[in-house]
Amino acid sequence: MIDAAIEHVELARRPARRVLLGSVRELALLPAIGVLLVVGIVTSPAFFTTANFSNTAQFSAALGLVVVAESLILLTGSFDLSLQSVYGLAPMIGAWLIVPKDAQGLGTDWNPAFGILVVVGIGAAVGLFNGFMIVKLKFNAFIFTLAMLILLAGLQQGIVSGRTIYEMPHSFIYLGSAYWAGFPVSAWATGAVFVVAGLFLRYHRTGRAIYAIGGNLEAARAAGIKVDRIRIGVFTTAGALAALAGLMIAGQVVAVTANQGNNLIFTVFAAAVIGGIALEGGRGRMLGAFTGVVLLGLVNNVLVLRNTSTFWIDAANGAIILIALALARIVALVRT
Repeated sequence: MIDAAIEHVELARRPARRVLLGSVRELALLPAIGVLLVVGIVTSPAFFTTANFSNTAQFSAALGLVVVAESLILLTGSFDLSLQSVYGLAPMIGAWLIVPKDAQGLGTDWNPAFGILVVVGIGAAVGLFNGFMIVKLKFNAFIFTLAMLILLAGLQQGIVSGRTIYEMPHSFIYLGSAYWAGFPVSAWATGAVFVVAGLFLRYHRTGRAIYAIGGNLEAARAAGIKVDRIRIGVFTTAGALAALAGLMIAGQVVAVTANQGNNLIFTVFAAAVIGGIALEGGRGRMLGAFTGVVLLGLVNNVLVLRNTSTFWIDAANGAIILIALALARIVALVRT
């Protein structure tokens, strides 16, 4: 049934030229990444070192996890802006419950393992709520998730009155601070999530159903796919992944700040779009999203090593999005 829906959305046998054009945004990032590597080597002796690549991977890991989350939602033909605030609020509440009062905690001193469960649970609960309101009650995804972003950001600030939570137990921040074989655990974990998500979308029936839903929702419903259940499940999973990403960044800086996650969603969309994830749904692969994360990580790394102002880093990310959109438009025109 799912395969029939997919065939209804796409042509059964597309010419090789169209397949190549459909992947051009992913392929185009490879030479761009190569150029960035050359520029980095030329401009800074610190660039081509194990320590620098390890730091870049650690910096990009949390971003990558949120990119996976947002990409899954985009593939269904929707999106969630509030992942940015889940990224900050979930670890904030988890840390608040387990650290003492003199470290800006609540003073309950709960077990760190329970704190991690709270982090993931909050992310999943917010995602479930968003999914139910958008899928079942037909709220506009942009307006509703924007409102949730603002609401959750306000809660994040209000819980600690704008202060920073610190002195978190090692087990709570392990995901973002530990290393395996000289490489950050967060990077290993994010890489594994990308692989699992990619294989799931390619080979699992539900993964293929996600593409069918994003390509033509009504055709997928007519083919017997449980559209609402899958869409809500994707929102829930995305919320949990965003919460874990927030836990990663908390481990990296060994604190949870009241503004953790500010402006994150723009970079997330940039990585997904330049990696070939279609905003209208139904097209894109995790491999492309991964190369988008790598590209943005290298751009930021090169600019930081050159002591570039953060204002210019933001401008560079914006320029990358515009270039990706222009490329997508060119591909669409050629395919037609």
